[in-house]
Amino acid sequence: MKNRILTLGFCLALCTMNNAKAEMKVFACEPEWASLAREIGGDEVETDSATQAMQDPHYIEARPSLIAHMRKADLVVCTGAQLEIGWLPLLLNKANNPAVLPGKPGFFEARAYVTMLDVPAGSVDRSQGDVHPQGNPHIQMDPRNIALVAAALGERMGQLDPGNAELYAKGLKAFQTRWEAAMKDWDARAQALRGKRVVAYHKSWAYLENWLGLTELATLEPVPGIPPTATHLAEVLALMQSKGGADFIIYAPYQSPKPGEWLADRTHVPLVMVPMTVGGSDETEDLFGMFNEILNQLLGAS
Repeated sequence: MKNRILTLGFCLALCTMNNAKAEMKVFACEPEWASLAREIGGDEVETDSATQAMQDPHYIEARPSLIAHMRKADLVVCTGAQLEIGWLPLLLNKANNPAVLPGKPGFFEARAYVTMLDVPAGSVDRSQGDVHPQGNPHIQMDPRNIALVAAALGERMGQLDPGNAELYAKGLKAFQTRWEAAMKDWDARAQALRGKRVVAYHKSWAYLENWLGLTELATLEPVPGIPPTATHLAEVLALMQSKGGADFIIYAPYQSPKPGEWLADRTHVPLVMVPMTVGGSDETEDLFGMFNEILNQLLGAS
């Protein structure tokens, strides 16, 4: 009798463990894609993100912990457009997981499902700085792009895990309904930002500017990826004075505020830190919070 009870207890524990185990392991290169996978899959997905809100996704270390997560992944979701070129190939090589290599169903590039901006017309070389041949990779800054990627990601998750395809379809539909409603609200709020002029730290904001109708006057970096210099900041100051100023100076949480502070002190233009992904604060715990906070910051400074 005692053995039967122990056996029953073991079976119940095993069943509980199996039920608690996520069906699909998603390795996301950036937090926004981990958040999107959770919106679609709910408790049936387990997500890990290679980068965090306070990290520049161009530059991270291919740590052993990331290799271990990728080795176990069923699906790798990255932005693409060479955003992760400095570390993703090494991770893929070290992880030795054939199912998530480029070209396989387990490898998903978000950039393939949106219209890319800032695509260079000619050849690209290092003298131009951190220029991406396939276009500006910061596609997550336009909520319309999030909707496009969500539809493709939900379909891919269903293909990889047919047993939960219906669940993913329902999760996607629920997300799309909430996202459409949120976009209507964001678009209404954003009307007050149309035509505003910005100076940006880096060429990170093309999609946000396109969505909100902002005009970028200049960047604090002399060329993409090269830190601001005193000479270039003086040139930006002169440009702003000749053009009648700007409405905002914007930078990401992982970028230094000092160059923007120098310029703001001399122009009295508000310096605004704008989130670029999910996480990093209580207000940006998911994609909805991220876009709410973007608008809150810009509208609060206008």
